[in-house]
Amino acid sequence: MSVVILRNQVVHYEALGRGKPVLFLHTWIGSWRYWVPAMQTASIAFRTYALDLWGFGDTAKITENYSLIAQVELVQEFLSAMGVGRVAVVGHGLGAAVGLQMAHQFPQQVDRLLLIGLPHQAGKLNGRLAASSVIDLAEWLLKQPDAVSEATRVEARKADQQAIRSNLDQFKGMPLDRLLSSLKTPYLLVYGLNDPLVPAPETDEMNLLPQHGHWMVLEDSAHYPMLEENAKFNRLLMDFLNLNSGQSPRELQLKEEWKRRVR
Repeated sequence: MSVVILRNQVVHYEALGRGKPVLFLHTWIGSWRYWVPAMQTASIAFRTYALDLWGFGDTAKITENYSLIAQVELVQEFLSAMGVGRVAVVGHGLGAAVGLQMAHQFPQQVDRLLLIGLPHQAGKLNGRLAASSVIDLAEWLLKQPDAVSEATRVEARKADQQAIRSNLDQFKGMPLDRLLSSLKTPYLLVYGLNDPLVPAPETDEMNLLPQHGHWMVLEDSAHYPMLEENAKFNRLLMDFLNLNSGQSPRELQLKEEWKRRVR
């Protein structure tokens, strides 16, 4: 287990590979662990990092660090401690919100964004996330019977329930559609068609994305496409990471592999 001390507290992370840096940020239910298959794939050509945010996994659980802004600051301080400059960010759920906010605050540091399960409107997030226990949420969202999912369920139980709820309270006030519209960083939004936590948007809701923004729906996924459609997700991930810096993710739709999955 790798750790770094930030603000006199333990922050857990793992790293694989060499090359340009890629940072993976987890959702409300889980930790760094479910990124392992994606990290292994990307580490062939990239230096991959995944960390546990404040209140999750094996990172310190300090209530005053649970705000969205504090999580963004954690990521900034972590990258600085690792000596990482400009980075591609792959965020999921909570991690997607952290990545989006980070790109607005520090646009010079974020090269591109892959945002999975980001509610395009705060009101679209299922209320069960705030009302249920971490254990119940893990059982609800993680249904596939495999080793990675079981490890994710175990890791999810380490989360401080307050870390989830604190972020939700702040999340409700985020103007997500406006943030996406004004974002200058190239980004790709990915949704699972069967996600019970974050419903996939309708086509007309995404028509106003800027030219450097794009979105896709994976038809056989729910909340964890990186686990539920592992091979497809990893191909998409590598296609996205291999785009030239500044290149729009809309170029992906020119590939036959993704034509059927673009909404």
